[in-house]
Amino acid sequence: MTLEYDGTGFVGWQIQPDGRSIQGELAAALTTLLREPVTPVGSGRTDAGVHAAAQVAHFSTDSDQPTASIRKSLNGLLPPDVAVLDVADAPEGFHARYSAIHKRYRYRISHGKVALERNRVWTLFLPVDEEPMIEASQHLIGDHCFGAFCKQDPVPDSTACQIRHCRWERSGRELVFEIEANRFLRHMVRILIGTLVEVGWGRRHPDQIPELLAAGDRGRAGQTAPPQGLCLVEVTYP
Repeated sequence: MTLEYDGTGFVGWQIQPDGRSIQGELAAALTTLLREPVTPVGSGRTDAGVHAAAQVAHFSTDSDQPTASIRKSLNGLLPPDVAVLDVADAPEGFHARYSAIHKRYRYRISHGKVALERNRVWTLFLPVDEEPMIEASQHLIGDHCFGAFCKQDPVPDSTACQIRHCRWERSGRELVFEIEANRFLRHMVRILIGTLVEVGWGRRHPDQIPELLAAGDRGRAGQTAPPQGLCLVEVTYP
């Protein structure tokens, strides 16, 4: 199934001991609807406060309900901040996480205070120079180890990722960053954004990015940008 959600009121995708999770809300709705225990598996674990426009999840069931009926009924059971966009029969062996070949994220930055979009953007009051940010981001494209740009607790088994493309675009008062890769590490996009913003403030030079990639030292990279500006916008499968 493909779904969208507003991550503002959630502890993230994954079920946690305390707090609302998207996986938990879906599991409860599916179990009620299908009258059997069901726990959906997502393509990735978005963090608390992070949104999704097209998260993908899979689940198994013995029910023979039509997929269109499942989608309609789920949307009646789920809270307003989660919506199921599509439900379809999956091919044999499909796995929402391990079958994915690319994911694309979008991060939005607003210059100056906003009200209506406050839970969708990172608001900056200090102007940034976007040209060096564009230059710096081009160093990310290709195969690299992103140890400097991921959460180190726990330490990931591998920090290797292949970035297919990344770009900055201006839209009115906003700067929008899009990045697509074969995989992402925990907090990776948010740490990249925090570091690139420091480039835009003149606190770093664009040529520092290759040095950070080579060193793999999280302590040398920038801050972790807040979660509300981040959205999972696409998951690609073969």
